[in-house]
Amino acid sequence: MLHDGKLFVAKSNRRIYLLPQMSNRHGLISGATGTGKTTTLKVMAESFSDLGVPVFMADIKGDLGGMCRPGLQTEGMLKRIERFGLEGFTFTDYPTRFWDIYGEFGHPVRATISDMGPLLLSRLLGLNNTQTGILNIVFRVADEKQMLLIDLKDLRSMLQYVSDNASAFRTTYGNISAASVGAILRALLAIEDQGGHLFFGEPNLEVTDWMRTDHAGRGMINVLHCEKLFQNPDLYSTFLLWLLSELYEVLPEVGDLDKPKIVFFFDEAHLLFKEAPKVLIQKIEQVVRLIRSKGVGVYFVTQSPMDVPDSVLAQLGNRIQHALRAYTPAEQKVVRTAANTFRQNPDLNTMEAIMEVGVGEALVSFLDEKGIPNMVERANILPPQSLMGTIGDDVRMQVIQSSEFNHKYGTPIDRDSAYEILERMRQQREQEETMLAERQALEKERLQWEKEKAKLEKAAKKPAPRKQKGAIERMTDSALNTVGREVTRSLIRGLKK
Repeated sequence: MLHDGKLFVAKSNRRIYLLPQMSNRHGLISGATGTGKTTTLKVMAESFSDLGVPVFMADIKGDLGGMCRPGLQTEGMLKRIERFGLEGFTFTDYPTRFWDIYGEFGHPVRATISDMGPLLLSRLLGLNNTQTGILNIVFRVADEKQMLLIDLKDLRSMLQYVSDNASAFRTTYGNISAASVGAILRALLAIEDQGGHLFFGEPNLEVTDWMRTDHAGRGMINVLHCEKLFQNPDLYSTFLLWLLSELYEVLPEVGDLDKPKIVFFFDEAHLLFKEAPKVLIQKIEQVVRLIRSKGVGVYFVTQSPMDVPDSVLAQLGNRIQHALRAYTPAEQKVVRTAANTFRQNPDLNTMEAIMEVGVGEALVSFLDEKGIPNMVERANILPPQSLMGTIGDDVRMQVIQSSEFNHKYGTPIDRDSAYEILERMRQQREQEETMLAERQALEKERLQWEKEKAKLEKAAKKPAPRKQKGAIERMTDSALNTVGREVTRSLIRGLKK
């Protein structure tokens, strides 16, 4: 909740505030499962909303939807409010918008293949260096041919086109292996089975749509439903990385502000860095380091600080550490590392405190006015003002249908892109081949006809042969000749007499 224009998050023997002007210096919320990270996330999100700062949250367990409804006035909550001395605390709902890559429990979230780019796409597909190189060639050829890569069928068609014309591209881009192209095509099938065909397309998400306030000036809370998405960790982590990159590309430089333009909470942040290649880690580090000047605060939520690479961890100035358990030497090392990330307090054994804090408690260290980390304190996290827990599908659908984004993102768009262009080229090529085959067949028939005609004309110029008589005709002729001779002789003998 807000107090004197500051985010009142926790209380020890004093109130602990997160300063708005230091909120875009990023932060880390860590702790074992069930220690209260979700409550901390909700309290911070509500405070940012009250400050007029829009928020994005990834909802892994489905229990952040309650932010659209006021909290319940239970006996336990009333005792916590009294213990904290929260004057003016009220249960209230917050302006919430639901999003879902699959379009089932929120507005569809889409991105184009071109927006994703070859680097993130190669990570999503699990490609090796050779296959990543071919994917870069495909993107380069698509740019040169002015073919839009929007969805998976565009990319599949473009891969086939580059493979079929590999000899033409070899001198410019190098060898294009049919086996590598085949491996990429098989990886596309796996992503399609995970729901990638729903994510890649248009209308693509405009991240500025998340940077809105309601009529009362409270920041919009955008909740990405991730229960199903989280079962496909590659797609989940790639989407979050794309989101960071998109923000970095879209937003202008604004320098240091009195408060952030938007704050992002990335739950299960270890998935962003798990098995990520070095070049991608460097990209994340660069974005996290520079996106602060664009008015964006990024908060990673994970179980251990060791889940985040040191180069990125060094950029996270605001820390909240919930309980960690240490039963093995490896776990004790994790606790020791977590304790060492804080500015030490001489009145507190940080390592022991991390293992002792209960649910709803945490070790907290925020930046002061000069950007210097305060000494770590053991404190209790405030209760949220919105509903703790899930909401029914009917409530969720009511919020979705009443949203101004329902019409904009509800219906997919299939523009003329690489697939359609290549399909027309293929059909034209088939028509030309069919016409050529028909022309060749007609030419063959014409030559055959002319050959037969020449034979007939040659035969017509020869004299007709004498007709050969048959045996009966020859016998008849012989008999007639014999009779004729006898008649002649008889006439001659008659004259002599």
